[in-house]
Amino acid sequence: MKRVLYMLGEKVLSFLQDLGGLARLFFAMLSGVVGGRMDRVELWRSLYRVGVRSFAVVSITAVLVGGITAIQTAGLISQFGATSVVGGATGITTLREIGPILIGLMFSGRVGANNTAELGTMAVTEQIDALRTLAIDPVDYLLAPRYIAIVIMMICLTIIGGVIAIISASGVIYMLIGLDPRLYYASFQGMIEFWDFFNGVCKSVVFGASIALVSNYYGINTTGGAVGVGRAVNSAVVASAVSIFLFDYILTATLP
Repeated sequence: MKRVLYMLGEKVLSFLQDLGGLARLFFAMLSGVVGGRMDRVELWRSLYRVGVRSFAVVSITAVLVGGITAIQTAGLISQFGATSVVGGATGITTLREIGPILIGLMFSGRVGANNTAELGTMAVTEQIDALRTLAIDPVDYLLAPRYIAIVIMMICLTIIGGVIAIISASGVIYMLIGLDPRLYYASFQGMIEFWDFFNGVCKSVVFGASIALVSNYYGINTTGGAVGVGRAVNSAVVASAVSIFLFDYILTATLP
C-alpha cells in the first residue's frame, strides 16, 4: 500500500508540474506576441509548413468525414422518409462535432507530432542552448511563431474541411438514395444557423491552441537523446488527443 501511494503521489506531482509548466509557457508566448518580440520570418515559415503542407491530408480527411456522415444519415433518412432535413442534419453534425474533432486529431498527428519532434531534436542536440548563448529567446524565436501559426491554420483548415465535407456528403447521399443535391443544399440553408458555424470555429481555436501548447511544451523540454524525442512525441500526441476530447466536452456543454 505504501508503494502504491508513493507511485500515485509521484504521478500527481508530475501532472501538476506539467500543468504549471504549460501555464508558464503559455504566458511567456503570450508576452512575446503582445510585446512584438515574436519572429515574423519564422511565423511565415511556420504558416507554410503547418497550413499548406497539411492541406492535402486535411482535404482527404474532410472527404471521408462527409462520406461517413452521409452513410450514417442516409439509412435513417430513407427509413423515415425525412429527406427535407438530410442536408441540415448532416451539416450540423459535420460543422459542430465530427469535422472539428477528426480534423483536430489529424492535425495533432501530423503537425503536433512533427513540431514536437523538431523542437525535441533541437533540445537534445543543444541547439536551444546555443540560441540562449547568443542571447536569442527560443520562446520568441521558435515557440510563439509556431503557436500562432498552428492556431491560425487550424481555424482555416477546419473551415475549408467543413466545406469539403458538406460537398462530399451531398455526393454520397445522391449516390446512396438518389437525393437531388438542390434539395440537400436547400435543407442545409434552411436549418444551419450562424451558431452552428461559430461553434465549430470556437472548437477549432481551442483545439489548435491546445495542440500548439502541448507540442511546444513537450518539444522544448525533451531530454534523453533519440529515445527522449520518441517519448516526447508520444506524450504530446496522447496529451493533445485527450485535451481535444476534454475541451470538446466542455465547449459542447457551454456553447449554444
